[in-house]
Amino acid sequence: MNLISRTITGILILIFSIYLLWLAFKVVWVLIYAIPLFIIAWFVLFNQNEDKIERRKDR
Repeated sequence: MNLISRTITGILILIFSIYLLWLAFKVVWVLIYAIPLFIIAWFVLFNQNEDKIERRKDR
């Protein structure tokens, strides 16, 4: 993913997971979905290892 698509995807997942966390105050089982989505959103936003281009090793 490039920077723009990673940022958009991460922010959308983060907003949805925060909404689910808010909803979890009324319905506790929603935490099963909210917490993993929140963690995945942070990894999507801050994973910059995929943006680095690796050099070819056969040369």
